[in-house]
Amino acid sequence: MRFAPFIFLLLWSSGFTALKLGLLDAEPFTFLALRYVAAVAVLVPLTLLMRPRWPATRVQFLHLAVIGVLVQAFYFSMTYLSLRLGLGAGTVALVTSLQPILVALAAPSVAKERVEASRWLGLLLGLAGAMVTIVAKSSVEVTSAAALGAAVLALLALTAGTLYEKRFGSAQHPLTSNLVQYAVGLVVVAPFALSLETMHVHWTPTLIGSLAYLVLCNSLVAMTLLFAMIRAGQVSRVSSLFFLVPPGAALVAWIVLGEHMPPMAWAGFALAAIGVWLATRRRI
Repeated sequence: MRFAPFIFLLLWSSGFTALKLGLLDAEPFTFLALRYVAAVAVLVPLTLLMRPRWPATRVQFLHLAVIGVLVQAFYFSMTYLSLRLGLGAGTVALVTSLQPILVALAAPSVAKERVEASRWLGLLLGLAGAMVTIVAKSSVEVTSAAALGAAVLALLALTAGTLYEKRFGSAQHPLTSNLVQYAVGLVVVAPFALSLETMHVHWTPTLIGSLAYLVLCNSLVAMTLLFAMIRAGQVSRVSSLFFLVPPGAALVAWIVLGEHMPPMAWAGFALAAIGVWLATRRRI
């Protein structure tokens, strides 16, 4: 688990660049549904081949399903819906970057964790760094109340899913836990694609590559690492890693897509890194 945070950040942050490329050839909900179909298609034969142990009780199945609804279905669906309703990517990132703060506020009562003053300082610095990077990279504006509401629901879903995993999650085999969660996500997302979009897809090499990366690296590896870190450590510490996602995504877009990385974005990256270090370091 020593290098898990670095691997998670690399895969999760680079997922935004893969998403930008994929959305060139498919509508948002259609692309998300395809992502879940592909994930299930990969997981089913692996599960049949390896025969991992399934959750022992219906309650454990229920917990996996709830996490699937909160994180896989509602977080991603509401994020995509806010973008569809016209909210800028920078505004969505700004809203969802509040997740570590909400987790830290709820951690004492939900996860029985104490958040020290030094970690609060780190969380606030991390938030400031993420905000500086987002504002430096893109405009922040609210196009409609519905779009902002969808972004807020995405924030609440991710926060609730993270806390639920810490409180009720158990160490299940990655194949079975991922299969249940992505199957549930597909059931929730598919009606959005069917009712809101044409579901027309341009099957280009870019879309196929983007879909493959998001399924294998983002959906399977990164999500498995995230939930493993939450179960193994303090949820407020793990959540603080999300402050580095906007700077990390900007860095990957600069390297891969050649997007401009203004000096203020670099400053925000540095500030977020200092904040995350303060929030995640263990006291001696």
